[in-house]
Amino acid sequence: MHNRSRIPAILLTVVLCGLIASGLAPNDRLTWFLEIFPILLALPVLIATARSNPLTPLLYWLLAIHAAILSIGGHYTYADVPLGFWMQDWLGFARNHFDRIGHFVQGFVPAILMRELLLNKTPLKHPGWLFGLVCSVCLAFSALYELFEWSAAVTLGQSATAFLGTQGDEWDTQWDMFLALVGAITAQLLLAPLHDRQLRTQSGSQMSSHAPPITVAGILLATTVVFDPGPVIAAPALDGTMPPICCADRPVTIATRTARTLRRVGLHRHDRSMQRLQHAAASPVVLCR
Repeated sequence: MHNRSRIPAILLTVVLCGLIASGLAPNDRLTWFLEIFPILLALPVLIATARSNPLTPLLYWLLAIHAAILSIGGHYTYADVPLGFWMQDWLGFARNHFDRIGHFVQGFVPAILMRELLLNKTPLKHPGWLFGLVCSVCLAFSALYELFEWSAAVTLGQSATAFLGTQGDEWDTQWDMFLALVGAITAQLLLAPLHDRQLRTQSGSQMSSHAPPITVAGILLATTVVFDPGPVIAAPALDGTMPPICCADRPVTIATRTARTLRRVGLHRHDRSMQRLQHAAASPVVLCR
């Protein structure tokens, strides 16, 4: 766990070194700045939220890889990256396809980022809706980036030719968005199980990340009806309070019974109300068995 906690700092150092190296005598300074601009936007946000909202190790690795691709593309320009020329020679391509790799990754990495945000920050857990929404957001992000490229071309004219990197392909914009969509689909199909495991580890819960939300009212109901059956004399009011109840046989406090149930089903570390329930265990409010 200690080594895992050092991963963000190590990757940040590597990304910064790569960013500095890419800025040393790039083929076109303006293109370099436009290509690495997303890194300059993302790094402050990631640093500021590293403690309050840490990401999974998988996502940190993917973001670092994406930053490396952006830095390489910015240094050479996407149409002149050596790896693209090697692929062109080996596979007989008609153009340098390194930009295709970049746009595939533009869907692949944001898919895991959006998936993590949705699972951690929203009630959305249904796998089908999650998959579809992530794909839609990634496709929308790709389209937004194409609009950014278009605005740069309109504003800068010939100076933005290297940034566009169409290489004479009239369908370059459509290919870019299509590959981003393919990347988003591929990322979810390949990495969702690993991502879910890391999310569960990070949250300290053994629950599935797709489990429905648990409420205190639901726990109380399950406690009194399913796991510890017996006559229930009163139900909690809307504000969560209970009227005083006496029973003649084996009194059990509401908090004690609920805490016991949580331990049985393994949810005691997941539910945020657990500390309050344990504190209330000394309450004189009891249920009859």
